[in-house]
Amino acid sequence: MSRVLVCGGAGYLGSVLVPLLLDAGHRVTVLDNFLYGQTPFLDRCGDENLEIIRDDVRHTAGLQRALIDQDAIVPLAAIVGAPACSRDETAARTVNLDAIRQLMRFRTPEQCVVYPNSTSGYGFCPEGQRAHEDHPVRPLSLYAKLKVAAETHVLRGERTVSLRFATLFGASPRMRRDLLVNDFTWRAATDGWLVLYEGHFRRNFLHVRDAARAILWALDGLAAETLRHRLYNVGMPDANLTKRELCEAIWRQVPDFTWFEHPAGRDPDQRDYFVDHGRILAEGWKPERTLEEGIGELLKAYVVLGGRGPHANA
Repeated sequence: MSRVLVCGGAGYLGSVLVPLLLDAGHRVTVLDNFLYGQTPFLDRCGDENLEIIRDDVRHTAGLQRALIDQDAIVPLAAIVGAPACSRDETAARTVNLDAIRQLMRFRTPEQCVVYPNSTSGYGFCPEGQRAHEDHPVRPLSLYAKLKVAAETHVLRGERTVSLRFATLFGASPRMRRDLLVNDFTWRAATDGWLVLYEGHFRRNFLHVRDAARAILWALDGLAAETLRHRLYNVGMPDANLTKRELCEAIWRQVPDFTWFEHPAGRDPDQRDYFVDHGRILAEGWKPERTLEEGIGELLKAYVVLGGRGPHANA
């Protein structure tokens, strides 16, 4: 059993990760400000291995207390996505970068850190090229630039690893509807149509539960000193899809869904890349959930949600 601090543990990924950590026998401390009013752990409050601290990761004293006696840290707390970061650049910088620098300053050399980055940092890859871990990063948004800077800072420390996640999708106790698969599936299920800009842009995807599984894999690898690298792309090898192909995948489960490609429109999100996952696959990790399963899961989740509540990073 190890003791794991999950900063931002009540968020979209954290609220999936924390139960998996508990089920694996870890003692888990969640540090979260519960910004969105979410209540993901009510069914686990009787678990003696779960501690919940309501605080902001930027608060020095609270972070220092939370770090005491931890074996590993997963700093998930972030202002996530380019639109949210653009709306409040100060919050984005203080949470996504300054808080990471503070955490790395206060943690002990023995404490492992699994940093959750994004493939957003690749920005744009010319056609025919694959974004592997040694590929140059070209972050296009403030969000991506801050994540790249934070990753660089984290990897200066020992016993650290960074996971560059593909665009996540799937249902979570702290649901997000702004993610591409989640958003397109919502529009298909509710409006029945959408306008598609630059449908040839390519993106890679990963189920949120597989992202949580990858974090557990990295924690185990750091503890056992079996990881051969410190940086991994994490996604679905068969899901480097264009936005048009994503629409087609949703249409196969929502036959009334229609999309219209705008010939002159420009997507404000100019990311376009094909991601290589050979490194992590060679070390034995692979995703379990398919895109089709995730779309089906989302369609059920949206029946439950019914359009109510703060389901997006608004």
